[in-house]
Amino acid sequence: MVSFFRKLQLVFASIILIATSIAFVLEIKHMIEIRDVNLPDLLLLFIYLEVIGMVTSYWRTQTIRLTYPLFIAITALSRLIILQKKDIDPSTLVYEAGAILLLAIAIVILKFRRSKLLGIKFDKDEL
Repeated sequence: MVSFFRKLQLVFASIILIATSIAFVLEIKHMIEIRDVNLPDLLLLFIYLEVIGMVTSYWRTQTIRLTYPLFIAITALSRLIILQKKDIDPSTLVYEAGAILLLAIAIVILKFRRSKLLGIKFDKDEL
């Protein structure tokens, strides 16, 4: 039964990889057609690239590194801030910037959680 679900996960990961690759190509095609490249377009391509990286990393290691979705969330929030009009409520911008800060702090915590700099020792059973 576990083998079936593992194969199912790999099939779904393949579907995500194919769909993201198609979306990436379509976005580039759209930019070529309109002959214009804007920062939101580049951030969208970066989101696609991060999803592709996450899926290929999953394919190799059979685990998802938690930092990938956090980077995707930061990029998506940045894109949202850029796409918003100038007449929005300033508190909305503060909340979105705060969300980016929290995600960045989470990434730092995840990176240093097993660092020798912190002096935290893990048993091999805990890993």
